[in-house]
Amino acid sequence: MTKKLTMLCMTVLFILVIAACGAKNSGGNEGDANAQTTAAETNVNGTEKEAEAPQEDETITITHQLGETPVKKNPGNVVVLDYGALETLDKLGVEVVGLPKSSLPPHLKKFEDAKYTDVGTLKEPDFEKINSIKPGLIIISGRTSEAYEELGKIAPTIYMGVDTKKYMESFTENVNTIASIFGKEDEAQKELAAINESIQKIHETATAGGKKGLIILTTGGKVSAYGPGSRFGIIHDVVGVAPVDDTISATTHGDSISFEYVVEKNPDYLFVVDRDAVVSGENVKPAKEIVENDLVKKTNAYKDGKIIYLDPSYWYLSGGGLLSVPEMLKEVEEGIK
Repeated sequence: MTKKLTMLCMTVLFILVIAACGAKNSGGNEGDANAQTTAAETNVNGTEKEAEAPQEDETITITHQLGETPVKKNPGNVVVLDYGALETLDKLGVEVVGLPKSSLPPHLKKFEDAKYTDVGTLKEPDFEKINSIKPGLIIISGRTSEAYEELGKIAPTIYMGVDTKKYMESFTENVNTIASIFGKEDEAQKELAAINESIQKIHETATAGGKKGLIILTTGGKVSAYGPGSRFGIIHDVVGVAPVDDTISATTHGDSISFEYVVEKNPDYLFVVDRDAVVSGENVKPAKEIVENDLVKKTNAYKDGKIIYLDPSYWYLSGGGLLSVPEMLKEVEEGIK
């Protein structure tokens, strides 16, 4: 009896061991299956994430004054042939590789560094050197407009010059266009908001007293007048200083005038841009010596100390950028106080 009971117990124990081993193997297979499922899910998720990621070669079409140009987002090796656009890129934190160095205004002197390639002049770009850079984008303006077709054969080329007949609209559009290419929309909106706030403040001062102004440019001893819609027309069109003469042509080079004309119009504010100070080098007579003659001393502007000498680095060489426009507005604000 005892022998039979022992045999029965051993049999039961053997069955239990076999069952336990089967369960263990079954659990292991389930674990392997789960691991395979997890790996598969990881692969699927990875594929999904890759599909959702932004395309590196995403292209947008830029509409500008000279046409339409497909441009890749965040292009490398940017070449700039306009100092206003260079200012905007710099302010938004976008690197460039090439630009004209021969006439760099003081506020852009950092671009004289050897790490930036000199690509000719604003009017005569060095096509061979630009081509050697293999640019992803070329930005030009009015001074380089005649080279647009040729530059377009090298790389996508866009025109970012300011339309002076609608200065702020054009300036704002250019800033937003550059921001959209490089993903800097938030930074651009912040800068533009500050500029618009400044304009509102200055406009109130400019329109409150009923005073009128005249803008002149001096070069080689000659004088030209600029009115609304001109390259310096921001003073009238945006800031709100009334012009002493509504008939001045809105041309690039202004209307040639005499100092008798200045006395006849008798401006309350006389804004002066000294071109020779930035393009003629040394040994040139400064605008102050030309302008403040016996005739001009008869004007309200001279008598009230309102002959305002504008910085030609901002007004003539550059302009239309996120560095120059705020400074231009500041100069007008200080001048009409």
